[in-house]
Amino acid sequence: MAATPALPTAPPKPTWDPRKPEPPFPWLRPTIRIRLTLLYGGMFLIAGILLLSIIYLLAAQALHEGSGQSFQVTGSNLDMTSTTCPALNSAPPGELNSILKQCDAVQRQHALDDLLSRSLLALLGLAVIAFAFGYAMAGRVLSPLGRILRTARAVAGSDLSRRIELDGPDDEIKELADTFDDMLERLQRAFTAQQRFVGNASHELRTPLAINRTLLEVHLSDSNAPMELQQLGKTLLATNERSEQLVEGLLLLARSDNQIVERKPVDLAEVAEQAVDQVRAEADAKGVVIRGEQKPAVVQGNGVLLERIALNLVQNAVRYNVPDDGWVEVTTEVQHGQAVLVVTNTGPVVPAYEIDNLFEPFRRLRTERTGSDKGVGLGLSIVRSVARAHGGHISARPREGGGLVMRVTLPI
Repeated sequence: MAATPALPTAPPKPTWDPRKPEPPFPWLRPTIRIRLTLLYGGMFLIAGILLLSIIYLLAAQALHEGSGQSFQVTGSNLDMTSTTCPALNSAPPGELNSILKQCDAVQRQHALDDLLSRSLLALLGLAVIAFAFGYAMAGRVLSPLGRILRTARAVAGSDLSRRIELDGPDDEIKELADTFDDMLERLQRAFTAQQRFVGNASHELRTPLAINRTLLEVHLSDSNAPMELQQLGKTLLATNERSEQLVEGLLLLARSDNQIVERKPVDLAEVAEQAVDQVRAEADAKGVVIRGEQKPAVVQGNGVLLERIALNLVQNAVRYNVPDDGWVEVTTEVQHGQAVLVVTNTGPVVPAYEIDNLFEPFRRLRTERTGSDKGVGLGLSIVRSVARAHGGHISARPREGGGLVMRVTLPI
């Protein structure tokens, strides 16, 4: 007998993480305001140091040129006392001139040191004032950019009605703000047209499919119909149902591309339990065991769309599984301040280079377009779109031995 070929092993896990790493100290981010402050303050500090050096050199030269001794001691019967030059109190008569010269040099150096210390203190105070003034001026100059940033953040939250409407001099910043307003106007028109199209398509596509389904069900209810017509009716009804699923998936994908405006507290554990309950009958029919622990993980979002994430992942995990001893593990928990939903399943070996294709519409493993009775090819595309709309992301990796590990991370 021929030996049973060994099952292929899973390819190595991808090690590259496309997410941008967070900086260890976000408050040290080199913003434009900080850079302008350092530029203004640094220029003032360099100019102050140069000015202080010039003043010090000029003062030293002036003291040196005017330090010639204007008198000499020629007699021997002098009684001299000094508090600043104690050496004169006990100096021999013949060394008075040299001692006077040394005392004069000491006094000059003391004056220069005093000038330098006072100038450094003044420079330090002026530097603090210069940096504070530069920071305030940079904030005033960049205030229009802050207004543009706040408007952009509001637009990122799906509020396309916001406008900057910047007033002031006709400079480059105002030109940037006006260009941004024009772009927002075009985006709003485009999104409005898209929403109108989705609404119209929702009605125009669902209505004829619903009519076809009703007519087919009426004809199938006739027990006197020939067997060939009944078989044809069942085939057409299955095709019509597949078309309805495709239309619903496309409309949901179009609606979920935008961020969620109205958010409510939703527990991922409850969402996962609902999805497992809906897929339980299909899993039992295929002999797939569903297990896992769902811990509370409350997020802010749309409950219907979040339930679609869990439902699509669990359905795919059940449908694309092994025929014998298959299982699906569904877990929810909070990790590092984020809610995490993980769906792991047994199944065929998935190459690592095929992972990205699974999230494209109408793409499946080793197939380009639809052609399977397991779905319409939009499940993972919808999951990725809904996760992004909630500010999260989904990642997938091959499981050792076959199958996938799908991980959805959402902000709390």
